[in-house]
Amino acid sequence: MSPPMRTLTALLLFAVACGNDAGMPGEVEQFDGTKTYEFGPFHIAPGVEVDGDCVQITLHNEDYANVNTVELTTGPGFHHSNWYYVPEFQFPGEDGTFKCDDRLFDQAVAAIKGGVIFAQSTQAPHETQRFPEGFVVRVPPKYKLVAQIHLLNPADTPLDLKPNIKLTYITDDKVTTRLAGMALQNAALALPPNMNSRFTVECDMEERHQLALHRPLDFKVYYALAHYHSLGTGLTIEAVKDSGESATIYTTTTAVGDVLGGPIAPAFDMTGYTKLRLSCDFYNPRAQTVGWGIGDQEMCIFLAFTDSSYNFGGGVLEEGAPLNPLMVGNTMTYQNPCVTFANDSDRG
Repeated sequence: MSPPMRTLTALLLFAVACGNDAGMPGEVEQFDGTKTYEFGPFHIAPGVEVDGDCVQITLHNEDYANVNTVELTTGPGFHHSNWYYVPEFQFPGEDGTFKCDDRLFDQAVAAIKGGVIFAQSTQAPHETQRFPEGFVVRVPPKYKLVAQIHLLNPADTPLDLKPNIKLTYITDDKVTTRLAGMALQNAALALPPNMNSRFTVECDMEERHQLALHRPLDFKVYYALAHYHSLGTGLTIEAVKDSGESATIYTTTTAVGDVLGGPIAPAFDMTGYTKLRLSCDFYNPRAQTVGWGIGDQEMCIFLAFTDSSYNFGGGVLEEGAPLNPLMVGNTMTYQNPCVTFANDSDRG
């Protein structure tokens, strides 16, 4: 995983190339239907953790590719992966598995040059991201997939994996909506020992939306994904009005290994709301404080796709101390201030 600032930078640019129409599509056949791309295989020895590998899959698309569904099948030991689409010339090299550092791979650069197309739930061996009919992430011609992968085998026996990723495409005449990204994270984590804890950050999205689009919040949220590790017990994202009234957009109490993402149906309309509140819940049974990071540390990230023409994001970007501790029942709660960002998903 990248450092917190790079992580959020990538997430904030979640679908930056969805609207990069650099000229009219050529008179070539568009991708339509499902294509399966295999990668690996991977052998993971007992007790081994690998967090510095990347995977490349060239799409060989001569025209714009409209992705409606992504299906990832991995297996146990495939802890997490973030999938980007970038130009074929970016991070040059052959298809297959490579050391990320050998090609100077960076998640923020991948997001700027292309966009995020899929993020795997932690340790979920099979997951499908399906948008409503006609909704797509739009991949420009001559692009490829690059994923930063995180492998972890806590078992006493080796694992052998032969994963694949399936993309379902539709043609231009079937596209109704192109999607942009939204992301929040809270890197101010310090889970107290032997205790329940909740970490909250509340972000004023109205001000950023007014600056970007000169009107109140009016986008809808269609798909959401939570990301936390083995000590996470749940994540909640709420929309908040100036009056303090709130409504839950998405919540999960499922454990790591289950799918933590899914469609929001009906889509949640942000009209009338001004803020987003992210809360992550944990139980730490250890004698030591647990902070932000990979391995045996924790994370608190929310991702989403919206129908806005802008990508939005915010939260606590850098690792630091959680603030405003308050014991509520048997749970230690914290709340930190938020920084917000936005960028035009249609910029070319």
